Amino acid sequence: MDLSTRIGAVTLANPLLTASGCGGTGRELSPYTDLARLGAFTTATVMGRPRAGRPTPRIAETPSGLLNAMGLPGPGLDAFLARDLPWLAGHDVSVVVSVGGSSVQEFAEIAGRLAASPAARPIVGVEVNVACPNAEDRGRMFAASPAAAADVVRAVRGAIHRDVPVLAKLSPDVTDIATIALACADAGATGLSLINTVSGLAIDPATLRPALSGVAGGLSGPALRPVALRCVYQVHAAIPELPIIGGGGVATGSDALEFLVAGATAVSVGTTLLHDPSAPQRILRELEEALAARGMARPGDAVGLAHRPASAGPQIARPRTRIEEFS
Repeated sequence: MDLSTRIGAVTLANPLLTASGCGGTGRELSPYTDLARLGAFTTATVMGRPRAGRPTPRIAETPSGLLNAMGLPGPGLDAFLARDLPWLAGHDVSVVVSVGGSSVQEFAEIAGRLAASPAARPIVGVEVNVACPNAEDRGRMFAASPAAAADVVRAVRGAIHRDVPVLAKLSPDVTDIATIALACADAGATGLSLINTVSGLAIDPATLRPALSGVAGGLSGPALRPVALRCVYQVHAAIPELPIIGGGGVATGSDALEFLVAGATAVSVGTTLLHDPSAPQRILRELEEALAARGMARPGDAVGLAHRPASAGPQIARPRTRIEEFS
């Protein structure tokens, strides 16, 4: 089966990517997963300067997902360019670099230095994390405003080569995600990464206080999947020609197929990696089997299928529920 998929001018070997922040900068995940066999590895968000992140505790388990308030910790752009990007290039890994900033200027400077790096060869995309707080707008995240998100995308687009996809990573914590997606597309985004975590809060039953030092955090994992699928479906309906990397609670090939039929071009695996770092190859194998079982020759055959009339899709017998079996 031909598993390749296209994001703008770039062809990925397959549609499975890692999600930012769940595999470090590659070294941490490499003992468990062959990074070169991924469609692409997405780095943790790279900021201009080193950041310690928020104080602990900054991770809390919930009944159906993980709540985190990491605060984008990392060694900063200099260390990434000197140490991490050359390591990824040396291991033949296709790389999507997630970038963040507290101002439009910081985003543009990071993108410009990435483009000028002698180790830039493995970069197949730049993911623009517009969930960062906008220091110039009272700390509101860029993704909360179509104009602010578009400003960031336009600045990054202008700093790197046209053939390198710019992917805006959007937040579900907005009233109308399709409007923000349209603004990013108009500003030059090659595609979108949907979605970032959704804001949540957990209470520590022992202390009866918020479980995280930052009080609220971002919820990921299985609880996020219906929200993510809704966002992918809405955005694909509004801009069907725009590539989407869909992710949120993907743990199986069947989960990945749901994102494709909702309108995603590719799929990212995130929280699952934290308890099963070898999951990507299994999920890719399961996705290939799920496509073949439905007579599909490539992932593109499934993209957007949920938007078509039922009579236009493959006729698959729906498994009976336990209630139906006993009635």
